[in-house]
Amino acid sequence: MRTGNLFVVSGPSGAGKGTLVSRVIERVPDAWLSISATTRDPREGEVDGVHYLFKSDSDFDSLAERDGFLEWAQVHDHKYGTPRAMVEEHIAAGDQVILEIDVQGGFQIKEKVPSAHLVFIEPPSLEELERRLRGRATETEESIKLRMKNAELELSRKMEYDIQFVNDNLDVCTDELVAYIERQAEN
Repeated sequence: MRTGNLFVVSGPSGAGKGTLVSRVIERVPDAWLSISATTRDPREGEVDGVHYLFKSDSDFDSLAERDGFLEWAQVHDHKYGTPRAMVEEHIAAGDQVILEIDVQGGFQIKEKVPSAHLVFIEPPSLEELERRLRGRATETEESIKLRMKNAELELSRKMEYDIQFVNDNLDVCTDELVAYIERQAEN
């Protein structure tokens, strides 16, 4: 059995984290993507226990009070968090657990789980990041400006992560991330 590990994958919106994580899940047989809990209502097509664990405010707060989250944050009007028990069960089973969360959440995780591997995914440039965000055609001008401002803040903390990958070629970046995960699993 391989050693279970916790990988935190962070980076600016538009860096390609979701695509990379999806590819890793396909290529690493014992990889498991953690599901976040949230107090927001499900969007159309979202399934409880698949996309998120949908919780009432009181259930979320109760779990937080019992230290049931590895990290959690209030984002606008809703709370999001990483349930501790599910992550710990998968690590104990030898899985390579992946959390796709923001930088602040990554640092919270590292405090509670010092053995966690922090992986930062960065775009080749801020110009390319903006091009990707605009290419989605799902963002308002205000949202793009906010995401670009947040990207600069996140990029300023990238060297505090264990390893950084520049996602300028999706296939190469996927190979590098898979190789990194495999190395940690064999230790």
